[in-house]
Amino acid sequence: MMYGYGQGLGYGSMMGGGWLGFLFMLVFGALCIAGIVLLVLWFVRSSGGRVGAAGSMPPAGPAGHDEAIAIAKRRLASGEVTKEQYDEVMRALGA
Repeated sequence: MMYGYGQGLGYGSMMGGGWLGFLFMLVFGALCIAGIVLLVLWFVRSSGGRVGAAGSMPPAGPAGHDEAIAIAKRRLASGEVTKEQYDEVMRALGA
């Protein structure tokens, strides 16, 4: 006797399913969800937790303070900021 689609060892048509089709769909769905979760975790870890508003950054320590002053000086020298903006930044940094 010849077996047609949807008969025999559980192999069904794409729409008809069968237990093997259901198993493949279940495994594929779980792999897709796991892949999405892993991508989100990778993105958050690779960004170093810098995702979000600027207010969520931790306060700058002494090394960060010196770097901020150096950046402000460099921006003033290159003409990116005016003298008034530079003075405002220096007052905000307490320098």
